[in-house]
Amino acid sequence: MVDVTLAAVTCAHPSGTMLFPAMWVSATLAEPAHFSWLETGLLAAGIVISLALFFWRFGPILRNILHSKQDADFSLHPVGRRVWDFFWEVLCQGKVIRQRPLPGLAHAFVFWGFLAFALVSSNHIANGLQIGFLSPESSLGKFYFLFAAAWALLVAVGITGLFIRRFFVRPIWFGKKVSIESGWIAFLIFLLMVSYLGAFFVSPGGAAVKALWWTHTLTLLVFLPLIPHTKHLHLVISPVTVFLKRDGFSNIPPLSGDEDFGLVAGKDVTQLISLQVYSCVECGRCTEHCPAANSGKVLNPKEIALGVRSYLNELGPVSDVALLAEARPETAFANLLSMEAAFECTTCGACEYQCPVGIQHVPVIVGLRRGATNTGVWEDTYGTKLFLALEKNGNALGLSAMERDKFIQKEAFPIFDGTQEYCLWLGCMGGYDPKGREIIADFARVMKYLGTTFGVLKKEKCTGDPARRLGNDLVFQTLAEAGLKAFETAKVQKIVAICPHCVRTIANDWREYGIAPEIEHHSEFMARHKDRLPKQASGESIVYHDPCYLGRYRDVYEAPREMVRQAGTLVEAPRSHERSFCCGAGGGLAFLGEEQGERVSHIRAAELAGTGAQVVGTACPFCNTMFRDALAEVSTAPPQLLDIAQLTARALPKMQETGIMDQGTGEQ
Repeated sequence: MVDVTLAAVTCAHPSGTMLFPAMWVSATLAEPAHFSWLETGLLAAGIVISLALFFWRFGPILRNILHSKQDADFSLHPVGRRVWDFFWEVLCQGKVIRQRPLPGLAHAFVFWGFLAFALVSSNHIANGLQIGFLSPESSLGKFYFLFAAAWALLVAVGITGLFIRRFFVRPIWFGKKVSIESGWIAFLIFLLMVSYLGAFFVSPGGAAVKALWWTHTLTLLVFLPLIPHTKHLHLVISPVTVFLKRDGFSNIPPLSGDEDFGLVAGKDVTQLISLQVYSCVECGRCTEHCPAANSGKVLNPKEIALGVRSYLNELGPVSDVALLAEARPETAFANLLSMEAAFECTTCGACEYQCPVGIQHVPVIVGLRRGATNTGVWEDTYGTKLFLALEKNGNALGLSAMERDKFIQKEAFPIFDGTQEYCLWLGCMGGYDPKGREIIADFARVMKYLGTTFGVLKKEKCTGDPARRLGNDLVFQTLAEAGLKAFETAKVQKIVAICPHCVRTIANDWREYGIAPEIEHHSEFMARHKDRLPKQASGESIVYHDPCYLGRYRDVYEAPREMVRQAGTLVEAPRSHERSFCCGAGGGLAFLGEEQGERVSHIRAAELAGTGAQVVGTACPFCNTMFRDALAEVSTAPPQLLDIAQLTARALPKMQETGIMDQGTGEQ
């Protein structure tokens, strides 16, 4: 035993009396010298009771997960990606720290401390059973127990900070009601660390060391059974959730057979969904970044997860009771799974991006919409009008295809015949919306300036994005199959589009029915050729808005910024890149009429105008149309609103434009 006496503790008063009694401080962990058979028996009984209580409470949860419907599209491949996600998100706590640095680091200290204590706790219990395997007197033991002591100190500090934040700071996204159990768990974790550290401050063989040992032991035994019915269940299952979550970002799973209409009732909840909702740690990160929750609407993505969890706890995974209902006051999940909430989601993906435990909220919400739409339960005047427009006219605006034909003729766009390099996809906004047409026309000028040959499809229908996000699988399938057929007939090899929603839907969602040609967003195309495009020396300040479907969905952040820098001085919005705030148009909401509460577009427009930039730069025609009126509403002198294609086209030399354009399209 190596002892170190603290001079500050043993110092004497000038009169000769001791200020404090001597305190034993050792670099070696003090442990009881021996245990009686009675103590060993009590410990064994305590372990059995603690484990029994844990599995008694955890068993129903595990059964609900295992008895849920199997995910038809689940595959462990690619394993490499899953291993990396597990390493980064679980072991490194990368997402936890990156998105909330200070509380994230506190949480990481607790997590890493628990990993360090796995060996300590195992040896602690083994000692009580008289089968200890790591002696504090050994070189390895001295090193490791001191190493664990450092982590114990960090855990104590971290859990204290988290306790203060949850019970005293109380950010609004935690909700009005704070779980008392969370406070007890925090206290037990703190007590575990203090009782461990205390063993370095007592002499071995005394009564104090035995008292500390039993305090630590009883805390462990009480802690374990509390886990299953608190948010700390994520300690057990969230690592599995992160490893097994569906591949890709916000991917909507295919329906399995003719009898699958989406998430109609408990029997439709899949194993992945069950695993994810039981992993919810109630941290509120999803709520903090949700545009609906931040604009006074009913939807709260955290409560969607908790609502499905409550449903499973109450009715189980084989129930025929509807998941969504307007009112169900007798059930615990009545206010959490409402029809109104499900159809307020913009599918921006901020919730899923922020979630530290692998919950994929958007597929769950779209699944609930599918269940309501495909079965005819959801009745909405605007939704019905949208679906009819898509079926009858082939576009979300409900306009005649002749309007698109007139636009093509006016701009003299060539029809794609298989000889051009690119098929320029117009989309609903580019083909029918006046401002969207301006963006398309300017992007076409850029392509012609670069000498890139392109053409447009003679006939083009909507990708089905709004139908897909609102849960109408029949309309979406019809449009997707028509689009794939059109590309095949025209022998299209490469596509470029101004709309991130079109890009996402064609590249990802259409895969259920076939593989579309390669497609890219116009920001990616222009950034790749930026060295051949003229720069502007105006120095105009431009604040760029990251579209959800280009940023979080496609992970494209730098390409549009490169084009903004070509046109002026880039200004970053307070919330940008992966933390960008939605414009409010996604998820089909652009076509569903007036919003409840504050308009999402107005919140974002005020934020963009508040930067003082002269221009708001966009890279999505839906964002452009949402901000068109919003900027005028929130500012007396609103900044100019331009797409990055329009910003780029301003610098094109007008005198040479016609000749170069004619060369580029092969027309004279």
